[in-house]
Amino acid sequence: MRMSAKERLVVIGGDAAGMSAASQARRMRGPDELEIVALERGHFASFSACGIPYWVSGDVDGRDRLIARTPEEHRARDIDLRMRTEVTEIDVAAGRVRARDVDSGAESWTSYDKLVIATGARPVRPDLPGFDAPGVHGVQTLDDGQALLDSLTRARGRRAVVVGAGYIGVEMAEAMVKRGYEVTVVDRGEEPMSTLDPDMGRLVRRAMEGLGITMAGGAGVTKVLTGDDGRVRAVATEDAEYPADVVVLGIGVRPETALARAAGLPLGAHGGLLTDRAMRVRGHENVWAGGDCVEVLDLVSGQQRHIPLGTHANKHGQVIGTNAGGGYATFPGVVGTAVSKVCDLEIGRTGLRERDADRVGLRFETVTVESTSRAGYYPGASLMTVKMLAERRTGRLLGVQIVGREGAAKRVDIAAVALTAGLTVEQMTALDLGYAPPFSPVWDPVLVAARKAAAKVRDSAP
Repeated sequence: MRMSAKERLVVIGGDAAGMSAASQARRMRGPDELEIVALERGHFASFSACGIPYWVSGDVDGRDRLIARTPEEHRARDIDLRMRTEVTEIDVAAGRVRARDVDSGAESWTSYDKLVIATGARPVRPDLPGFDAPGVHGVQTLDDGQALLDSLTRARGRRAVVVGAGYIGVEMAEAMVKRGYEVTVVDRGEEPMSTLDPDMGRLVRRAMEGLGITMAGGAGVTKVLTGDDGRVRAVATEDAEYPADVVVLGIGVRPETALARAAGLPLGAHGGLLTDRAMRVRGHENVWAGGDCVEVLDLVSGQQRHIPLGTHANKHGQVIGTNAGGGYATFPGVVGTAVSKVCDLEIGRTGLRERDADRVGLRFETVTVESTSRAGYYPGASLMTVKMLAERRTGRLLGVQIVGREGAAKRVDIAAVALTAGLTVEQMTALDLGYAPPFSPVWDPVLVAARKAAAKVRDSAP
C-alpha cells in the first residue's frame, strides 16, 4: 500500500461503472486530496453499448453519438484516464496493479490506496469450430460495432444469421433487416427472449416474423462453416444449415472476472464479484467493484443474480465513487427490470418469470390479460398483453411481463416500483395512476391484471 499524504484511487475499466465512480469520487474530493487513475484497454470510454444496435441499423447517426464523455473531458476534470492500457494483474497484498500498453507492449506497476474493479462482461463466444472466422461478430464495444459495419461492406451477399434471441440478438436482427439483409435468428429456446415466459415470447416471435425474420427455435448451433476465402458462409445446427454472409452473436455475456479470480477475490455462482451493499468487495476494505462484473441482490427472490445493464452500472459507480471519496452510499439491489422493442412492438419485464419462482420454491398464481394502451374509443388505441405473477396466499407481486405497441414497455415501471416496495396485487389495485383517454383506459392495463391476480389469490386461499 502506498504511504503518501495524497491518496490514489485506481479504476480498472473506463466505461459506465468505472468512470461514474471516478467522476463521483472527484466530486467528493479535489485533486489535492485524491489522485484518480483510470485504466482502459479499449479506444473509447464512457460510451453506450446499449446503443450499438441502433447505430448499426442507422437509427443513430454515427458512433460519436454514443459517447457520453471523451477521454479529454475526463482528463479536464483531473482524472488521469489512460487509454489502450490493459491491466494484467492485481496484487491485493501489495496494493498495486500491473498494466500493459496495448500498442507498445510495455508493462508497468501502478500502486493504489483504493481500487475500483469495473472490468465489465465479455460476449459469450461458443468454443465451436468456425466461431473465430472472419465475418463472425460480437457487439459489446464500439470497436465491435465498427468491426461489424466494416465487415458488412466486405460481405459477398446480404444474408445474416444472428445466434441467440435475447435482447441483443433480437435488436441486432432488426438492425440487419433495416440494412436490407435477409435475417435468420437461431436459438436453443423454442421462443425468443428467454427473459420472458414462452407464452409471452411467442408474441415477440410473431412480430419478428412480421418483419421478415426467420426464427429457428429449438436449434443448437454446432459450427460455423467457411468458404475458400476463410470467411463465414453458413451456420450449422444439428439438422440444418443457414447460409450467412455475416454472423452476429447475441448469446449473452459473462462477467469479466479473470483478473479478480487470479487475485483471489470472492466470486459468486454466476462468476461475478461479490460485494456488500456499499459495493465493497467482500473481505477487502479498500477494493470496490461494480457494473457487469458483479452479482447483485434480487430483491424479489432474495438471491444473487448477474444482470448486466447500464442502468445498474451507473448506479454502482455513483455508490462506489461516494464511498471511495469518503462519503456513504449503498446499493440495495434490483428487481430485474428491462425493456426492448422489435419494430413497433414494445417489450417490458420485471421481477420473476414462472421458472424463476419455481426455482426458488415460491408458490404463485398467474394471470394474463389483454387491454388497450388508451381509451378504446380514442384514436390510436392498440392492444397490449400483460402477464402478472403473484405469490399464493400472501398476494405479493412477483413479476410482470408486458408486450404491446406504443405505450406498453414503460408501463412495466409501475410494476418495478410495486416490486421494490413489496406491494401485494391487492394494494396495487388502489394505486392512483394518471388517467386521460389519450394515455390510458380508466383502468390501466397493469391495474386490470392486478385486479384479476388479486381475485385469483383470494380464490386460492384455503
